[in-house]
Amino acid sequence: AMASEGKEGDKRVLVTGGTGFIGSHTVCQLLEAGYKVTILDNLCNSRAESLNRVKRITGKGDDDVEFIKVDLLDTAALDAALAGKTFACCIHFAALKAVGESVENPLKYYINNLSGTFNLLQAMQKNGVNRIVFSSSATVYGSAASPLTEDSQVGVGITNPYGQTKYMMECVLRDFQKANPDWGVVLLRYFNPVGAHESGLIGEDPQGRPNNLMPYVQQVAVGRREFLTVHGDDYDTVDGTGVRDYIHVVDLAAGHLKALEWLDGAGSGRGGFYPG
Repeated sequence: AMASEGKEGDKRVLVTGGTGFIGSHTVCQLLEAGYKVTILDNLCNSRAESLNRVKRITGKGDDDVEFIKVDLLDTAALDAALAGKTFACCIHFAALKAVGESVENPLKYYINNLSGTFNLLQAMQKNGVNRIVFSSSATVYGSAASPLTEDSQVGVGITNPYGQTKYMMECVLRDFQKANPDWGVVLLRYFNPVGAHESGLIGEDPQGRPNNLMPYVQQVAVGRREFLTVHGDDYDTVDGTGVRDYIHVVDLAAGHLKALEWLDGAGSGRGGFYPG
């Protein structure tokens, strides 16, 4: 059935990590497309303020977008958040994502990103939600040769625990969907999301040390930092400095709505789309 048919709950989407950078932009587009949203977030790397701004941008209120402060490692709180509600789908953004920190503290990353997702899948099963759009990462390509295509190898030469957690979860979700063919699973492997909503009300404002280039550039531009440091001079590039692939966060958010449409059309099955 299309999302617009059936019970009112068919139009409600569960969004973990929905107050974060990509999450908040996606929640905006979900609300504008007529979905209702329940956000689960532990606010470890985002602020509840972003929810107020999402409401301002979309003109939507508490009926349309509900926020519950939940850590996915807290199974009781997670079950309580889902109980008695009907969700069309879950979009799972919530994860620790600092590559450098994952190298320094791998166990924190494996516990949070893997156990959090296992708990989410079990809570979804318990509550009859069987569609998930998973935030994976281009880090799963590891040492695959450029240019990357849909058929490039994954899982070989991943250089950090963050990337490993994303690859491991892809494997788990593949196995899980194979065993549960009524489930719909979409893996989205992101490249580097940048930019901000045209309103200027939401964007990327990380709590600690930024993890990619754009927040540094912006902080220099507004005077919060004196200068920009470019790391590395011996990469296999024209001038030896690093090269990254970027995608605008609003385009990436639109990709999540396309993933929901794909799941609506397919009903179940497994798809991988790699926005970059």
